[in-house]
This record gives sequence, structure tokens and C-alpha cells, in this order.
Amino acid sequence: AAAGPGGRSGGAPAVVALRLALLLGAALRSARATVYFQEHWQKRWMNSEYKPDLGKFKLAAGKFYGDAVRDKGLQTSENSKFYAISSRFKPFSNKGKTLVIQYTVKHEQKIDCGGGYVKIFSSNLDQKNLSGDSHYYIMFGPDICGSETKKVHVILNYKNKPHPIKKPIRCKVDGYTHLYTLIIRPDQTYEVKIDNEMVASGNLEDDLDFLPPRKINDPTVRKPTDWDDRIQIDDPNDIKPEDWDEPEYIMDTSAEQPEDWDDAVNGEWHYPMVKNPLYRGEWKPRQIDNPNYRGVWPHPQIDNPNYLPDFSIYSYENISIIGLDIWQVRAGTIFDNFLITDDEVYAEDFGDETWGETKGPEKEMNIKQTEEEQERERVTEEKYFEQRFKKKLERKKESGNDRAVRNTVKKEEL
Repeated sequence: AAAGPGGRSGGAPAVVALRLALLLGAALRSARATVYFQEHWQKRWMNSEYKPDLGKFKLAAGKFYGDAVRDKGLQTSENSKFYAISSRFKPFSNKGKTLVIQYTVKHEQKIDCGGGYVKIFSSNLDQKNLSGDSHYYIMFGPDICGSETKKVHVILNYKNKPHPIKKPIRCKVDGYTHLYTLIIRPDQTYEVKIDNEMVASGNLEDDLDFLPPRKINDPTVRKPTDWDDRIQIDDPNDIKPEDWDEPEYIMDTSAEQPEDWDDAVNGEWHYPMVKNPLYRGEWKPRQIDNPNYRGVWPHPQIDNPNYLPDFSIYSYENISIIGLDIWQVRAGTIFDNFLITDDEVYAEDFGDETWGETKGPEKEMNIKQTEEEQERERVTEEKYFEQRFKKKLERKKESGNDRAVRNTVKKEEL
């Protein structure tokens, strides 16, 4: 039933109370969360100087955006360049805590080859000499090159050696802004999210080769000699045809010795060899299913004596710098909304309040720009063909006038 005026006025306090509760919940979550880094574009980014020709970043929202101010970020501006920039924050350790690394990437130039990932460093990094050789803790984010490489990197450093994730994670390849999130938990599980949706998860020890395997094949056990693991075998009833064997090349007896052939200079002349049309290659019997096939032999496993569990794989000390160390063929990528925290819920809310609020208007603006560009191209094309048609008519008219003049002259001459 429809509510009367009294019902409407009675519902208003409830709505206000609900909003207050939501705001209070968000405030409590924010109070519980520790935010180590949250970029509001204060002037604290430092460009590397390890090479004189590094690409330059600029602060821009791009050609299309959801909000001209809120969507401003670090944008690559020069093609075929290396880029290196970083920002320092108060050092911390994620021991016993969740670590969340989050940021947005927009490849509005429809990137063909280049990185869109971030790196996390310790406090002892020399920012002015940041390069691809700089030791990092974590590398995370999209990487695109050609038709084959379209993946999300998750690389963690363990005992001074980088270990990439073994799972393939596909990144976004359109020109819109996307939110990338990496979560590393104290129980050594991880999660990768794109646009606040989980795309990969698992255990660090299982999905990255930090440690030797827990189990190995028992070296004292051998496969039984009568174990047949051949799926198919030669058909014993298949016999090679008697006319099968033919040479691959035969003499071309239709060829004739050239008239200017000189045996003293060229040697004795021989018929040239040509491909034999009857040659069928090496004969092989057809294959049939092996009736004695027993499958793959299961090698017995034993505990690996070299395996030692390490429950601190996820943990890093003196985390203090976030940086971009990338190469791009075609520039135009925008990095924004950087966040490092220990609270998954806070990170998700932060993503919704930034990327979540501008993604819709950004797409609408891009669609509108595309439609306007298509309309301009249509008008230009129509004008082009209209001008060509007019010129053709003029040439035809001039040609007709010329013929009329020539006919008059001929009559007069006659």
C-alpha cells in the first residue's frame, strides 16, 4: 500500500539514522586502518637521474575523464622512453599484518608495449639512481607487449631473489581506468583484484617457488620393467606396401646437354636430378590404442629432507618507497589513487570512492568524444566527395563546351 504523508515523514528519520550509521561505520573502519601511503599529489615524488634521457611525467587527467580534478595523475608523456620516479613515506614492517597495495592505471593511448606496474622498495633505496637494477621487495601490476603479453605481474623478493607468480593473470587492455589491488596476508595467502573483483588468490608458498617442494620422488623406487605407459603402439597387422620404396630424387631424362657445354671446363655432363612424384617418404605403420596401457606410473613420494617451512615469506622490514620503473613505446598512461594500507575493507572503500565514482562519467565522456569524432569524419568525408562530384561536373561541362566550339570551327572550315 502507498504510504500517506505521515508514513513519509516517519521514514525520513530512519533514512537519516541509516546514513549516520554508515558514516559512523566508515569512520570506525578508517580509524582502525593504518594508511602508510595515500597519494593526494603533494609534491613528494622524486625523478630518477640515473640516465639523462629518461621520460618525463606530467600531471594530467587525460583526454577523457570522470572528473577533471580528481582524475589527475602521473602521465607518461614521451614515446619510446624509460621512466623512473618514486615517493618516500614513513618506514614500516608488515610483520603480523595484512599488506594492501592499490592504485589505478589508465592506458588511454591503447598501449601496444609498455609497463603499468609499481614497485615497493626498502628505505635504503637511492631514489636519484632508481633504475631497473634497483633491488625491490614487490613488483605488481599490468604489463602489455604485443598480442602475447597481457598479464598482471606479482613478483615477490625472497632472500634477494625475485619470484614471479606461476598463475597467469590477464590484465585489462581497453583504454579506461582500472583499479589494481594486491593483498598479502600474515597467513601467507594472497589475493589479486581488478576493479574490486577478485581475479586470483592462493597460497604464496604454493603459487611462487620460494621454497623447495614439500614432497619429492622416492629415489629408491624405480618404475617396474613391465609397466607399459605407451598410449599408442604400431599396428602389428599393418604391412608396408611392396611398391612403397621410391627414391626421393630421380634423373630428368628429358633434359638435354647444353650446346655450349665444355667437359674440359664444366666436367662430364649428367642428367639433372628432380623430385620424384612417386616418393611418399619414410613408411611408418599406423598407430592403434595400446591394449596393455596402464597409464602414467605414479612415482611414490616422500618428504623432502631439504624442505624447511618459512612462515615469514610474506613479511618485509623498512617498507618505505613506492616507485614506477617502466618502459613504454607509446606514452599516455596515467597512474593515480595510490594506496598502501593494512586494511582490506578500507582499500575497497577507497577504490569505490575514487575510481568507483568516476569510472562511469569517464566512459560516457569517451563515448561522446568518439561519436563526435565519427560525426566530424563523416562530415569531412561528405564534403570531400561533394567537392569531387562538383569538379567532375565542371570538367564535364567544360569538355562539352570544347566539343561545341570544335564542331563550329569544323563546319566553318568545310
